[in-house]
Amino acid sequence: MNLFYYLALFSMILSGLIVFCSLRKHLLLTLLSLEFLVLALYFLFFSFLVMFNLSYYFILVFLTFSVCEGAMGLGVLVSMIRCHGNDNISGLSILGW
Repeated sequence: MNLFYYLALFSMILSGLIVFCSLRKHLLLTLLSLEFLVLALYFLFFSFLVMFNLSYYFILVFLTFSVCEGAMGLGVLVSMIRCHGNDNISGLSILGW
């Protein structure tokens, strides 16, 4: 793999972390930034496995867990919208959950 590929992966991870840390108002934007981080980690794991000629079964396990994480996040989002009417995090309190 060339240097440009690793630089692009690093910039994907860094921009995903910056967006995740800066957007605290809406839950949907936070979930989207987490999915972007999962996509960057997928590319990183794939390049690692290709570089060392390892088995690709770990990628299937990783994709399974990332789909479960996304489904769980969307379930929380839907239940929050049904109970509170919006996805604003500022309108919630920890004691209400």
